[in-house]
Amino acid sequence: MIEFSLTNEQELIQKISREFSQEHLLPGVIERDEKAIFPIEQVKIMGELGFMGMMVPEKWGGSQLDTLSYVIAIEEIAAVELATSTVMSVNNSLVCQLFMDYGTKEQKEKYLKPLAYGKKLGAYSLSEPQSGSDASNMKTYAKKEGNYYIINGTKNWVTNGINSDIVIMFCMTKKDIGYKGVTAFVIEKDTPGLTVGRKEDKLGIRATDTCELYFENCKIPHKNRIGEEGQGFKIAMKVLGGGRIGIAAQAVGLSRAALDASVSFAKERKQFGQTIGEFGAIQNKLANMAVEVDAARLLVWRAAKLKDQGKDYLRESSMAKLYASSTAMKCATDCVQIHGGYGYMREYGVERLMRDAKITQIYEGTSEIQQLVIGRDLLK
Repeated sequence: MIEFSLTNEQELIQKISREFSQEHLLPGVIERDEKAIFPIEQVKIMGELGFMGMMVPEKWGGSQLDTLSYVIAIEEIAAVELATSTVMSVNNSLVCQLFMDYGTKEQKEKYLKPLAYGKKLGAYSLSEPQSGSDASNMKTYAKKEGNYYIINGTKNWVTNGINSDIVIMFCMTKKDIGYKGVTAFVIEKDTPGLTVGRKEDKLGIRATDTCELYFENCKIPHKNRIGEEGQGFKIAMKVLGGGRIGIAAQAVGLSRAALDASVSFAKERKQFGQTIGEFGAIQNKLANMAVEVDAARLLVWRAAKLKDQGKDYLRESSMAKLYASSTAMKCATDCVQIHGGYGYMREYGVERLMRDAKITQIYEGTSEIQQLVIGRDLLK
């Protein structure tokens, strides 16, 4: 039996996250975008609400909720500000989940607890200047010396890279063997030899911080290694598989915001003696948007349910991200079109949806990579 209704707990999560978004995110959302202001206070409140470690067990400081509850919250927050939902997504899906799946007891105590409580913020660093989709093509190298690793190299596109307290970082520990030489580490931001680069000036999600990280003889102890040497690429891909569910939920939230704004404007804007919502061309756009938003949400919920059931969800998470991100881009573009000249002006907020939507087709695996994942899974 397929169940589409939410539990009382999930409805409460939806209500709380919606109220938080309206009260704490909506005011100032345009200013944070224009001036690229990181939502420090908002992230702090999310921590207090238990949103920064939603799927983490209570014994490690988390809310111990299921993945579906998590994507419900992500959708509500992304519907108001995609940037803040990105900060939340990285901390939950990539950082906390990695510690839950692969961290030692000591690492969970030291890092997972404060991350889940919202006392610390995490970043996830996989990409390098020469490697994006080809994630195993790394040059950053960790050389083992006694009980330490000495790291040298450059990482880029690090979301939360400036405001985070710790970084999950992947680099080579063995050269010339491709992905089999990748190892994962946890690195504290104040570690000598780690330098934070300038804040990138982005098209969208401008309230998040994205930067390069430079490692120059950065010395970290063996206990900061996550998993075994050479296991890093497997760890990175497994965690990204779950992370894509969160990104897809973000895209659903943004798509819904575009639909809601379009419906509202279509009811009010008058042309040729009637509201534009009375024109068939506008009704067709709205109808297509509504269908696509609901279809995307169902794909996200399916992937979340599979993850909660402990079943394989790799293909489903890629399908959800591929479709939801495409829906976000289309709905945001149609929203601007429906608003006409007003849609092109910053003060109305819908042009931001269009700029923000694009990143959902790029980060945590481009749309082309999702197609590759789906295709390979079908043929295996």
